[in-house]
Formats: sequence, C-alpha cells, structure tokens
Amino acid sequence: MADGPGGGGQRGETLLFLTDEQLRKAIEAMFFAYKGFTADPDRILEARGYGRAHHRAVHFIHRSPGTTVNNLLAILGVTKQSLNRVLRSLIEDGLVESRIGTRDKRERHLFLTDAGEALERELGTAQRARMRDAFRHAGPEAVAGFRTVLEAMMDPEMRRRYQGLVESGQ
Repeated sequence: MADGPGGGGQRGETLLFLTDEQLRKAIEAMFFAYKGFTADPDRILEARGYGRAHHRAVHFIHRSPGTTVNNLLAILGVTKQSLNRVLRSLIEDGLVESRIGTRDKRERHLFLTDAGEALERELGTAQRARMRDAFRHAGPEAVAGFRTVLEAMMDPEMRRRYQGLVESGQ
C-alpha cells in the first residue's frame, strides 16, 4: 500500500498521527493544487473580464437552475452587494436571466441562458479534464479518500448544502 500524505508507513497508520510538518506539506499541496485547478478557468474568465466569483455563480446556477439569489448568497458566503455586482454583469452580458418568483414576488430566480450554459461548459470541461487526469493517476482508493477528506473539512452547514446537491443528482 502507498504511503500516506506525509510518507512513512501504511496509509491507515499515518493518517491519525500526522506531524505539524506533514500537515504543512498537505496545506501547501492543497494551495498549489488549487492554483492548478483554477488556472484554466481563470484564463477563460480573464478573456471576458470576469473573475472567480463569476465562475462560482455560473457553476451553482447551472447546478440548481431557478435557484434564488438568497440561496446563492448562502452557498457562496459573499455579501449581497458583492453578489449583486457579479449578477448584474452576468445579466447585462446575457449569461444569466433573473425571473421574479411566482409564489413570492420578492424572490428572484436565476437561470443560465444558452450563452451562460456555453460558458459553464467551457469552464467545467477544463476543470473536469484536470480532475479526471489527477484521479486516473491517483487511483480509485485515493479518489474516495480525497472526497472523504474534503467533506470532513467542510463546515457543517456547507456540508449539508453540498450533500443536498449530491443527493439531488443534478
């Protein structure tokens, strides 16, 4: 069996007894992996004058068509002012459509337009390719472990929201 994140033994033996140095190495690996994970989408977004907040909004609107602004605020954990700035540019550029709620006229429901779906597809394709290559390299056991670690790092409310998305099968 392969060594754990810090090396030095079987995976199951080392995971519960990581040194500070092993944890620092894991934190640094996550930092550099995140830079790689966001590099391709950042280039695509930059060409359009967008940033990562736009990407996150497009991603979660795609995952839950018709989601409300309030739900998106809760998922993204940003201020209303910040989200409104992002949504305004996506709406003006024809990527997102905002519809008034049928049950509650105060609610705004968000949908991607065809152009928004095309952007989401382009961004998602780049990230899926990177994840697919990494998962293929790491193997099925590592993939399951990676997901377990990520879920364990989530705050309880975010884990609940994440599990809702996973269970909805969207």
